[in-house]
Amino acid sequence: MQKTAFILMIISILSKFLGFARETVLSYFYGASNISDAYLISLTIPAVVFSFLGGALGTSYIPLMGSIIKEKGERESLRFTNNIVNFVILIATVLVLFVLSFTELVVRLFASGFKDETFKMAVAFTRIAVFGVYFTGLTYIFSSFLQIKGNFVIPALVGFPYSILVILSIFLSKKLNYLYILSFGSVLAIASQFILVFIFSLKKGFFYRFFLDFKDEYLKKIINLALPVMLGTSVGQLNVLIDRTIASGIVVGGISALNYANRLNGFIQDIFANSISTVMYHLITKMAALEDVKGFKRVIGENINLINVFLVPATVGLFIFSVPITKLVYGRGAFDGRALVLTSGALLFYSLGMTGVGAGTILSRAFYSLQDTRTPMINSVHAVILNIILNITLSKFMGISGIALATSISNLFCTGLLFLSLKKKIGPYGMKDMVYTFLKVVFASLVMGVIARLFYIKFYVMLGGVFSLLSAIFVGAAVYFIIILFMRIKEIDFILSKVRGYFR
Repeated sequence: MQKTAFILMIISILSKFLGFARETVLSYFYGASNISDAYLISLTIPAVVFSFLGGALGTSYIPLMGSIIKEKGERESLRFTNNIVNFVILIATVLVLFVLSFTELVVRLFASGFKDETFKMAVAFTRIAVFGVYFTGLTYIFSSFLQIKGNFVIPALVGFPYSILVILSIFLSKKLNYLYILSFGSVLAIASQFILVFIFSLKKGFFYRFFLDFKDEYLKKIINLALPVMLGTSVGQLNVLIDRTIASGIVVGGISALNYANRLNGFIQDIFANSISTVMYHLITKMAALEDVKGFKRVIGENINLINVFLVPATVGLFIFSVPITKLVYGRGAFDGRALVLTSGALLFYSLGMTGVGAGTILSRAFYSLQDTRTPMINSVHAVILNIILNITLSKFMGISGIALATSISNLFCTGLLFLSLKKKIGPYGMKDMVYTFLKVVFASLVMGVIARLFYIKFYVMLGGVFSLLSAIFVGAAVYFIIILFMRIKEIDFILSKVRGYFR
């Protein structure tokens, strides 16, 4: 498991760097403007609307497929997969027709603060971008199919063609002075993800058949499982939607600033949390089926500790260097001083919720592996309600920074509820050890933060902004690593033993 997680982590790092390039190109050509706001909302609408269903079906598909293969064999599992694929196509068609019929109403719902030209652009962009829902939903299903077959690498690679095609469309839209290339490019980019996973699914034994059986017991079961997961797995998307809706009425460029900040924050979070949780989910699903409770608890505790080891220092680093990091990544072209202030402020407060999102990802998947999708759903609903209340309240005093802070608080709140709910469901699972490890990591991270900040201030004039920042990050990472080594955290000791064994 560790080897696969490491490979996925490397792929994720490379993919995220390319994703950074994508956001940097957007910020360079369009900054934090009404054009970038309209474009991002047009992407948000189909992504949010269908990621709820596609992500929920994909997540519920894995444990259910395991049961079908065990009980009825491979042939029945392929029949079930075809049924789900055609079901997704049907739902996507309904959603596309709805959005095309009521585009203006939908845009008003997602961006109530848009005025005149911005609103018209968002409507036009959305009518093109909505066709991406077909490929979004199918990509979720075929990615899950490949993971069932033991192929985790190809689903992790889908970000590469996507980012490349989006970058190309942004460049061409500016070069040819034709804004609609942005939306056409986004649909083509999403389609490239589907093509990649579909080709490799065919190699793994999938063959397409056109039929739709609503009476299929497994289709009914996955729908029952997926409905709660739609909220349980999509609290992050819901929070992004709420953030952008409120930001649209606060300041022009507010949506873009939140997007840039969220991308920066998500870079570190996705590298570790998604890589670790993806591999872990496959493992604990098998443990749940075999009723290996002891192993199940051990894996959950180990993975939460491992995520905290990486995400807590990242939180401290983003918090103390929010301005220079934002300037380093985006500070060029149309990304002016105003955009820098908006984005860095949002980044600072988004970073506070990073560990909550990481641990929450692990805990949610623990429930899904037990085929309990109701508990994460209920907790997510509570978190979304809290986010709405805090968004409205804090944005009045802090602008879009208040929106970011509200999101972080609601994410931490949701994770706290998940911790308690899982303990109630399976009993103690190493909470004392997790708290002890967390306190060690926090101490090491704070020492790292102080030393890195002092180094940055001391050498800013001598080295300049970029080199002093990179040097401070390097020094801070070295200090953190040394402290962690002496603290004897078992997950780190295990990784180091594997590395030493590899080099031997």
